[in-house]
Amino acid sequence: MSLVVQKYGGSSVADAEGIKRVAKRIVEAKKNGNQVVAVVSAMGDTTDELIDLAEQVSPIPAGRELDMLLTAGERISMALLAMAIKNLGHEAQSFTGSQAGVITDSVHNKARIIDVTPGRIRTSVDEGNIAIVAGFQGVSQDNKDITTLGRGGSDTTAVALAAALDADVCEIYTDVDGVFTADPRVVKKARKIDWISFEDMLELAASGSKVLLHRCVEYARRYNIPIHVRSSFSGLPGTWVSNERPQQSAQGAEQVEHALISGVAHDVSEAKVTVVGVPDKPGEAASIFRAIASAEINIDMIVQNVSAASTGLTDISFTLPKAEGKKATAALEKIKPTVGYDSLRYDDQVAKISLVGAGMKTNPGVTAQFFEALSDAGVNIELISTSEIRISVVTRADDVKEAVQAVHTSFGLDNDSEEAVVYGGTGR
Repeated sequence: MSLVVQKYGGSSVADAEGIKRVAKRIVEAKKNGNQVVAVVSAMGDTTDELIDLAEQVSPIPAGRELDMLLTAGERISMALLAMAIKNLGHEAQSFTGSQAGVITDSVHNKARIIDVTPGRIRTSVDEGNIAIVAGFQGVSQDNKDITTLGRGGSDTTAVALAAALDADVCEIYTDVDGVFTADPRVVKKARKIDWISFEDMLELAASGSKVLLHRCVEYARRYNIPIHVRSSFSGLPGTWVSNERPQQSAQGAEQVEHALISGVAHDVSEAKVTVVGVPDKPGEAASIFRAIASAEINIDMIVQNVSAASTGLTDISFTLPKAEGKKATAALEKIKPTVGYDSLRYDDQVAKISLVGAGMKTNPGVTAQFFEALSDAGVNIELISTSEIRISVVTRADDVKEAVQAVHTSFGLDNDSEEAVVYGGTGR
């Protein structure tokens, strides 16, 4: 008997009909001889609506109380789904994150999982029940407060539970048919990928691909948990994310070489900060980024200009989440007397475009082709960052659609036979 962990996003359980459709899929997996644990997100846009409500009451909601509020969304989903499953003649039990043994640190609104002790979940499924777990939430190890895991937290919950339960697979159900070579909302000719390595998926996720979040993929790679990305709206086979390509179903089929390019990702949720006129001497960059780290802000791309010989000053630019912009500029203002820089520039009208593929390590000319595609589309580049399997650039936010489409076409990723289908519209 296999143990399967399934995760259903907000678009899959957006209304009563969606919940009943998900219940039927879960019961089908149970009838096929599997033990099933299902992780659910809040219904539709419930989390965003709760955040808006909180901000109407308080301009800066207290982190602890905001977590208490937001976890209500998943509790509603899990209870309704358990009811729908019982209505189909199968036993189901619902569990909050804390009841499921999801133990986190004490950072509210973006807690990290420290451990998972799923004793109650294991007992429930061993007794023949379907276990329904509220995603996105856990309980602090230090003070037992309820915490939330931040964006994509339900994906992380599902993979962490799969690892703790030694599940055979973690199935992530969403509103698209799998992982595509680009966001199908932006590139209608995006092609579905049948299999992608953890390495490539990590880069796509970190670069803005919405179908899976970076933390979820990192957790799966660490514990070698295969992820199967599928749509809850169709019966199509989806995309496998794993260390090794699954065996070909056709007898005698040969393993094909890893694709040169896995996909093109974009991210419009970042902003750019430029620290102007930084003295070009040892320790100044360290002071800047220590201030950012002390404010618990994650940064992405960093570029330092060549120092002007006449002034001995340089500019340092970096990108970070827009939501952290005010906190970052406030932290940097505090150290201005110490560092002695001239001024700060903040720009939230930027976008990041990334080309990802392990094959580019051994294929010269990829970088040139990437830049030529952007040039032909009239897209100006502001920052550049590279790794062995990724090239990222920052452009104007207004240029993102044209840039992604141009790069996607240039590298032969277009699917000319059919358009990608988005069933729910959100990508989750």
